[in-house]
Amino acid sequence: MNSNIILIGMPASGKSTCGVLAAKALLKNFFDTDLLIQNLENKRLQEIINEKGNAYFESAEESAVLSLNIKGTVIATGGSVVYSDKAMKHLKQLGKIIYLHLDYETMFKRLTNIVTRGVVLRKGSSLLDMYKERLPLYEKYADYILNCSDLSVEETVASIVMLANKI
Repeated sequence: MNSNIILIGMPASGKSTCGVLAAKALLKNFFDTDLLIQNLENKRLQEIINEKGNAYFESAEESAVLSLNIKGTVIATGGSVVYSDKAMKHLKQLGKIIYLHLDYETMFKRLTNIVTRGVVLRKGSSLLDMYKERLPLYEKYADYILNCSDLSVEETVASIVMLANKI
């Protein structure tokens, strides 16, 4: 009951949407690190990136994650959290990490609000470049990989719950 389930994955993989529903089903709390960053900065994610840049945002994300000391929670992380080895090691200590994997085409279809969403994109990089850059990082840190490309929200939640109950 005290163990945490940490969700990582590409933007639009369902970390927040499915995380809150999985938390309800698992009788756990829910925590979204993106909301923590917004609260600490008093700005939306995209505003932080636009005004202060990627490096500042990634540092703020790392600090927010390192501040976590919670139990019995499903934690949804920002897609760029895998850029910080420190943050990922901290998350590993907090619980089991489930990577919600999406193929590129599915991610691209789901990302309808790329300019307002708060996605960390390197200068001159495309969405495909970001995808290729992050893919091995998600795989490196994952305790479990859940392929969500062809799953509905309900099926993804059911899979997270089933996996969490085995952990």
